[in-house]
Amino acid sequence: MDTQPVSGIPSVPVPHGTTPTGDGVVIGVGAVDVDAYIDFQCPFCKQFELMTGPLLDRLVANRAIRLIYHPMNLLDAVSTAAYSTRAGAASGAAADAGRFREYTRVLFENQPAEGGMGLSDGQLVELGREIGITDPAFAETIRTGRYLPWPRYVTERAIARGVAGTPSVFANGVPVAARPGAIVSAVHAVLA
Repeated sequence: MDTQPVSGIPSVPVPHGTTPTGDGVVIGVGAVDVDAYIDFQCPFCKQFELMTGPLLDRLVANRAIRLIYHPMNLLDAVSTAAYSTRAGAASGAAADAGRFREYTRVLFENQPAEGGMGLSDGQLVELGREIGITDPAFAETIRTGRYLPWPRYVTERAIARGVAGTPSVFANGVPVAARPGAIVSAVHAVLA
């Protein structure tokens, strides 16, 4: 677990495996950076993950892309208990456990409806257990709120980049429609 300086605000703790700026979790190695800005409360992000996730996994496995997820907290206002922030922070704990990608998927598969509390911290811990996270540090990180400042930081950096909503996708810095065909075309254009 690292603490990296954040320009203009105090340092925030960031999970293992983040970008040098600490605002995204890196998965894989590849010639093309694909940045995915998501919010775990966002129903469109759930659709994006369920529709595009298998393709992104194949591109990572084939070493075509370096996938970078940026868990934002844009939709905290539609939760009575800041669910976007809490889920984003829990995903950071999963990154520390080396299971960020699997945890992202299970969070979207169990996405609560907008307008309520969202999943409890205990439920967030249980989802980690369901995907094989057994290290007690995972639950402890969620319960102590270690990464609660991180999604706000990710969101501030995303907004500064011009991200206005989720899901937003970029291929080597160029905006791309958050659909499988558009992502494949963008990756192939960069690799060509």
